[in-house]
Amino acid sequence: MPQPITIVSGLPRSGTSMMMRMIVAAGIPALTDHARQPDEDNPLGYFEYEAVKSTRADPSWLNHAPGKVVKLVHILLPDLPVDRPYRIIMMYRDMDEVIASQQKMLARHARSGAHLSPASLRAVYAAQLETVRRWMESHPACQVLDVHYRGVLTTPLAEAERIAAFLNVPHAAPDMAAAVDSSLYRNRCA
Repeated sequence: MPQPITIVSGLPRSGTSMMMRMIVAAGIPALTDHARQPDEDNPLGYFEYEAVKSTRADPSWLNHAPGKVVKLVHILLPDLPVDRPYRIIMMYRDMDEVIASQQKMLARHARSGAHLSPASLRAVYAAQLETVRRWMESHPACQVLDVHYRGVLTTPLAEAERIAAFLNVPHAAPDMAAAVDSSLYRNRCA
């Protein structure tokens, strides 16, 4: 079986960039083009790779992905071809926090979507996550680890140990935990 491709996914603003930092700290290189630079919303970087947005039409970037970690927003997961194995770390965050953070970021950049009501966004995101979950469950060579944003921030070493075991780099857990910056947890809900 070919080497699996490690993917970090989740809703926007769910902690995917934090998880990318943790995995890079474990010694797994990120597949990124640095096209999107750090900013007020993600001061430590986005870790994005532009080519993933065109996966359905051109999945050739996957040939460069084995042995690396790549970030893929949740809704793009079903575009991945099923001819290779994936290790997916699926990030989850309180939906109210995701929506608050996303709306602040969209408004700050005057981008569309900032006008949607939280109830509308919640419904859209819930439906998308259900579609993605069904795809992951049906993929024969897809391993998934669910990770909760708040859990990483409150117990970074315990969560890092769990993630490191999933990635088969158990020795890297302390470095992964050290990559967590709890000061960036700015949109909290009780």
